[in-house]
Amino acid sequence: MSYTVGQMAKPDSIGQFEQLVLTAILSQRDDAYGVTIHAKVAELARPKEISLGAVYVTLDRLEDKGFVSSRLSDPTPERGGRAKRCYRLEALGERALEESAVTAKRIWDTIAEIWGKEWARQWGKRWGKEVGL
Repeated sequence: MSYTVGQMAKPDSIGQFEQLVLTAILSQRDDAYGVTIHAKVAELARPKEISLGAVYVTLDRLEDKGFVSSRLSDPTPERGGRAKRCYRLEALGERALEESAVTAKRIWDTIAEIWGKEWARQWGKRWGKEVGL
């Protein structure tokens, strides 16, 4: 038996790790640079370990896709006179993140409907979130 893929993923679709990185940039607003983005991604992905290198590779890919843009900040004394590369979410990235959030919500609603409200409450307690049902 063989399978044929008729269509590749849309170029503006994003994977789970890209969702995490875009969400981190969104949450950091004007202070989104490698270290702060990594810290937020690590928080969102817990208990998984996240490497700084994986974040930088993903930032490069997201910039190539036009989802984010970057600029160099002014050099700072606390960085030994080096500049930070600051990242900003672009309209295409916002749209991709919104689409993925809507899809995730549909998935969550379907699972909660099948497995029940009690499962959803227990899941929320385990992950430290209140679940609105």
